[in-house]
Amino acid sequence: MATTLLEADLPGLILRHRGKVRDVFDLPPGAGGSDPALGPLLLMVATDRLSAFDVVLPDPIPGKGEMLCQVSNFWFAQTAHIVPNHLTGIDVASVLPPGVDPALYAQRAVVAKKLKPVPVEAIARGYLIGSGWKDYQRTGRVSGIGLPDGLRQAEKLPQPIFTPSTKAAVGDHDENIDFDTMVRTVGADLAEQVRDATLRLYAFAAGYAAKRGILLADTKFEFGTDADGRLHVMDEMLTPDSSRYWPADEYAVGTSPPSFDKQFVRDYLETLDWDKTAPGPRLPADVIARTRAKYAEALQRLAGISVD
Repeated sequence: MATTLLEADLPGLILRHRGKVRDVFDLPPGAGGSDPALGPLLLMVATDRLSAFDVVLPDPIPGKGEMLCQVSNFWFAQTAHIVPNHLTGIDVASVLPPGVDPALYAQRAVVAKKLKPVPVEAIARGYLIGSGWKDYQRTGRVSGIGLPDGLRQAEKLPQPIFTPSTKAAVGDHDENIDFDTMVRTVGADLAEQVRDATLRLYAFAAGYAAKRGILLADTKFEFGTDADGRLHVMDEMLTPDSSRYWPADEYAVGTSPPSFDKQFVRDYLETLDWDKTAPGPRLPADVIARTRAKYAEALQRLAGISVD
């Protein structure tokens, strides 16, 4: 049975960061019987918060965090041969404070390595949609990459492209940047590692999803480095929140295809007289239910995991 969690409450653990969806806590040395060689550890909790237009909404989507966490864990396992990831395999129940119900966190939390984040969003695009489509309409380019003339909305690109962006604070908007700007931000070697890893992960995931009748239009990765400078993929991975998944049988060039995410919420919010600033409006029960069903469908079709 799915649990609902709007905000993690873990007395005794230091809250490091509360993001749009994830609450991140520092764990004490040796937590869960961890090997000291792993270095500092974090407990990352995927809550049921939902953001739209960069505003966290007041109503949770029940079980959403559990579904996101399970999708991420599935992809981390599938891609460990391509890029190492932040997971430690330590049982979540072993690091929870006394008195906390482990059932609430079992499916929505992971014990992860504490990495040094790469301060850039790593985005792979296989189709021309979203902010990439807007950039292309305006300039004929996406993040400085020239594209053929005459491409239409949602058209498949000649080959996937890497389009980094800034990492905005909660409530702000990310901004697309070109590769040269990324090089100036993180250095040439790390920028090239991130670009290579992003495109390899995208190619693998897009091929996998296609066999299941799903198109992976674009996706965003978070990377970090360990004490030895080794690159890891971290945070969430290939979830409906960080990716644009389209049902292949509903795909059509020249339109914005339906996606396995919070599109029902965005469509509803567009009907309101709301200026897209906090606080966000409440959501009707049917919008919440339909959004939850979309996340559940993505989890089942991609990872083969069914939820109630």
